[in-house]
Amino acid sequence: MKSLSPTRLGLLASILVALGSFGAGATRNRGGVMRMLGVDNLTYGHGRALMDITMSVGIVLLLLAWLWLWRTRPTFDTVRRTTWLWTAPLALSAPMLSRDVYSYLMQGAMLRDGFDPYSEGAAVNPGPLLWEVSHDWRNTTTPYGPLHLGLGKLITLVTGDSVGVGIVAYRLLALAGFALIIITVPKIAQQLGGDSAFALWIGATNPLMLLHMVGGMHNEAVMVGLVSVGIVWALRRPATFATFSGAIAVVAVAVSLKATAAVAMPFIVWLMVAHFAGASASVLKKCGVFILATAWSIALTGGVLYVVTAASGASWGWLAEISGNSKVINPLAGPTLVTEILTPGFQLFDDHFYYNSLLVVVRAAASILMLVALAVVWWWFRPKPGAANDVRAVQGTTAAYVAAFITNAVTLPWYYASILALVGTFRAPRWVQQVAVGASVIIVLAFTGGGNHRFYDAWFLVAAPFVTFAAVLAVWPFKQAKTPSPVLGE
Repeated sequence: MKSLSPTRLGLLASILVALGSFGAGATRNRGGVMRMLGVDNLTYGHGRALMDITMSVGIVLLLLAWLWLWRTRPTFDTVRRTTWLWTAPLALSAPMLSRDVYSYLMQGAMLRDGFDPYSEGAAVNPGPLLWEVSHDWRNTTTPYGPLHLGLGKLITLVTGDSVGVGIVAYRLLALAGFALIIITVPKIAQQLGGDSAFALWIGATNPLMLLHMVGGMHNEAVMVGLVSVGIVWALRRPATFATFSGAIAVVAVAVSLKATAAVAMPFIVWLMVAHFAGASASVLKKCGVFILATAWSIALTGGVLYVVTAASGASWGWLAEISGNSKVINPLAGPTLVTEILTPGFQLFDDHFYYNSLLVVVRAAASILMLVALAVVWWWFRPKPGAANDVRAVQGTTAAYVAAFITNAVTLPWYYASILALVGTFRAPRWVQQVAVGASVIIVLAFTGGGNHRFYDAWFLVAAPFVTFAAVLAVWPFKQAKTPSPVLGE
């Protein structure tokens, strides 16, 4: 019998997660594989409890295998092979950790049937797809771009109102995006002089990425994949106007899927300034190149967005919906965390002090803080003489995403894919790597198969710091100081 290895343990874990997802994941409200096979009793009651245990054990084992893998300091080929092996079972799973894929199908069908998802909720178009949409989102407009709706429209034109076939189509789309991440993240690390194995381990093999990009089928998989392609092209040497234009165009396509991708664009402009003007150039020359690069990036992005919007058949209403929804309440978002800390104190002095009243104010203040933080990060990571400006641009992109997600009104686990895909590509300080690992573990454990979270469960809040510390210690154990040998005769 072959000895157990982190790769084999993770493969077993992925299989358990995939099996458990059919009973404890984001399962269908009507129909589905389990009902078709006559085992729908595993989707409720004691049957669902058994499936939930199977899936939860799988998630814990997957985390342990992931931590164990890096503790062995594997080669890049080992990490890449392991990533594909762990992805395979999840590619066959049911939707998990979120019901968003059902909303994606519904929004595509709305555009197909002549409705405007930017001004109307899913409830205007009754049918089999609507039954699967979460009740929270049935009267909510979509915040995603025209490419998202165009892809959904194309998928539902082919699959009709078949939920199962539609999910398969979105799984294939998510896998394509995830494949781009697996391919491009190591390339970025190579271009920046980073550790390709670590970059792939933290940015793709990471259970947070596997479970939410592949299992959850979020459109971040495609968005992050496209942004990563754009960064690879922007870092290509020798650089030309064409390579930078290609980078801008690809990121612009990502923006048409989800506006979050735009965070990377200003740092591509910095790369253009560093290349065409030179970090040691005069201020006048730098300003001239900056103005031209900015104007070109805006013009090209606008052109791409126009073409995608026209081709998709969507309206320009998505520009008004960029701010997204405000229904989701969880402490992953900075404004929510601040509100939850302050509200009990205010309520000591005023019994009629309302949580939502403070949340509105804090979110408004956080929006202003986000703009300031993004501007500060962008300026801080500008090209400098003698500096590794390629590295600085990617560091700045990563820091900008951190600033955006901390101050955003709503932050969900899969948003962190934008950060994780980049944070390992450069040689970050050890504490940054440790925060990324600890946060990944806690966020993965915080969410149930159906998409609910545990951030308000006392036991989870008590256990989280200890689990985080243990996870970091598992990867980077304390080194014992060696006691010098005594000198003879002493």
